[in-house]
Amino acid sequence: MVRKHVLIVGGGPAGSACAHRLRELGLDCLILDKSDFPRQKPCAGWVTPAVFHSLAIEPKDYPYSLTTFSAFQVSIRGVKFRLPTHQYAIRRIEFDQWMLARSGVPHEKHQVKEIVHEDGLFCVDGQYEAPFIVGAGGTQSPVRRTVFTRNEMDSNQKLIIAREEEFPYKVRDNHCHLWFFEDGLPGYAWYVPKTGDYLNVGIGGSAAGLKARGRTLNQHWDDLVKKLFHLGLVSDHRFQPLGYSYRLQNKHLNGRQGNAFLVGDALGLATSDMGEGIGPAIRSGQLAAESIAGGARYLLRSIPRYSFPSLLRLRK
Repeated sequence: MVRKHVLIVGGGPAGSACAHRLRELGLDCLILDKSDFPRQKPCAGWVTPAVFHSLAIEPKDYPYSLTTFSAFQVSIRGVKFRLPTHQYAIRRIEFDQWMLARSGVPHEKHQVKEIVHEDGLFCVDGQYEAPFIVGAGGTQSPVRRTVFTRNEMDSNQKLIIAREEEFPYKVRDNHCHLWFFEDGLPGYAWYVPKTGDYLNVGIGGSAAGLKARGRTLNQHWDDLVKKLFHLGLVSDHRFQPLGYSYRLQNKHLNGRQGNAFLVGDALGLATSDMGEGIGPAIRSGQLAAESIAGGARYLLRSIPRYSFPSLLRLRK
C-alpha cells in the first residue's frame, strides 16, 4: 500500500498546480492519472496574463510555444468587430507536460476505479491511501462521482458540449476568430492559429440550449466547417474532431466535502461567458493545496466568473 498525505486524481493543470503548491508547503503527495504524458487534450489553449501571474512566471519564461494575440476578430450574430486585447494560446500537449514536470511531484499512470473512505483515510483501489484526496480529473472525475454524491453539478443546465480539432497546418490568417450565437448556436465557435504551424478550430454550446432548439452540435459543426472553407481559412483538410464536455461556474460551489476537494473542471469552474478553464483550474488547485496545508476554508471567491473583463485589459 502506497501511503501519502494527499492523493491527487488527475494530472492536468488543476492537479499539477495543486501538487506544486503542496510540495512548496512541505506536504507529501502523489498524482494519479489514467493517461501517459505528454498527452493530447482537446482545448483551444487560451490563457490570460492572470495565468502566468498565478504561476509566478513571466510569459517569456514559458519554455514552449506561446502565441500572443493583440486582438480578436469577433462576430456576434453576424455583427463583426475587432476586439483589442492581450491574450495567449498554448498547446495543451506541451503545457500539461510542463506543468506536471514543474510540480516536482511523483505521478503514476493509474485509472481510478474505486474510492473507499474508512477510518479517516481515502483508499484508492486497495493500492493507495491518504487522509486527503483531490479530484482533478475533469468533468468525469471519479472523486466527484463517488465522494460528492449529492453535488448539484449533476444537472445539465450548465453543461457545455464541444467538438474540436488541433492539427498541423500552414495557416493563412494569423488572427483569432470568434463567432458567437450564429445559426442559433447557444455558444460560440473559434479559429485559433498557434505558433509552430498548428491550428485549433472548435465549437461549444449549452447542452440544454441545443436540446431546446432542436439542433445537434454535429449540425453546428458542419456549419462551422462550411464557414471555414468559404472564408478560405482552411482548405484541403479532412476534419476528425474530438468531443468533450465541461461545466460553467455555478453561484454556489461546493468544492469540499470533509477532506475531499474538487478542483478545475471536476468542480465546474469555466467562466460563464467564454468557457475559460485553464486559469480557474490552476488557481483552484493552488487554493485547495493551501486549504489542506493550513486548515483554512476552501474559498473560491477570487476566481472570476467572467472572462470579458480580462479581455478588455490591455498590456500597459
